[in-house]
Amino acid sequence: MADVSAIVRDLEAESQEVDDLVADLDPARWALPTPAEGWTIAHQIAHLAWTDDKALVAARTPERFDAEIASALEGGLDYVDRGAADGATLPPSRLLALWRRGRDDLATALRAVPDGTRLPWYGPPMSAASMASARLMETWAHGQDIADTLGVVRRPTSRLWHVARLGVRTRDFAFVVHGLTPPTVEFRVELTAPDGTVWAFGPEDAPERVTGDAHDFCLLVTQRRHPDDADVRADGEQAARWLEVAQAFAGPPGPGRPPQAERSCS
Repeated sequence: MADVSAIVRDLEAESQEVDDLVADLDPARWALPTPAEGWTIAHQIAHLAWTDDKALVAARTPERFDAEIASALEGGLDYVDRGAADGATLPPSRLLALWRRGRDDLATALRAVPDGTRLPWYGPPMSAASMASARLMETWAHGQDIADTLGVVRRPTSRLWHVARLGVRTRDFAFVVHGLTPPTVEFRVELTAPDGTVWAFGPEDAPERVTGDAHDFCLLVTQRRHPDDADVRADGEQAARWLEVAQAFAGPPGPGRPPQAERSCS
C-alpha cells in the first residue's frame, strides 16, 4: 500500500517550489502569457487553487461530488478554463493566499482519508495516494509553464518518479481519449532518473519498449514538450504511437506543444 503521508510531503515540496517562482513576482508579471494558449501566470496558479479545492471536496465531503460532476457536464469543455479565468481576476496577493490555504487544507485532508477509501473524481474514483500523486503531477506541470515563462531552469528531483509512474499508468487512457484502441500488451519503460539510477516499469521481456531521460518523459506525458524535443525513444510501433498521444492528466485530448523547430520559425 502506498504511503500517503510520503506522497503528500512530496506534493508539499513541489507546491513550495512553484510558490517560490511567484512569491516575489511583481504583480504586473502575473499577467505574462505562458506556453498554455490564453493562460497567464495568474491562470496557472488559479487553476491549481481551483483543482485543489475540487480535490478537497472529494476528500472531505465526497457526498457532494455528484454536484461537482453535474456542474462539469453542464459547463462543457471550457468548464476548467472558466475556473482558471475566474481565479485569475483576483489580485495576485489574494490569489496566492487562496492557493496556499487550499493546498494546506488538502494536504491535511488527504492524510486523514481512511485506508481503502476511494475518492470520487471526474474520472474513475481513486485512492488518497493516487489523488496526491495526481495533484503533484499537475503542480509540477503547471509550474513548468511558469518556469518556462520566466526563463527559469528547474533542477529535476526524485519527485518526478510520481509523474513518471502516472504517465505509465495512464497509457491506455491516453489511447482511449484520442479515439484509439489501447495496446493489448504491456510495455517496458526504462528511464534515467535525476540521480543516474533507472526507474523501470513493466515486464523486462515486453515486446515494445520506451527508454530515455525521466525528466523529458515527464515533460512529454504532461504535454509540456513535443516528442521531437524529448530525449525519449520508442522501440515498437505501438510504443511510438503512445509517445504521440501520451497524456497523464484527465480530460479531453490536450493540444500538446509544437516542436521547437516550429516555434523558432513562428
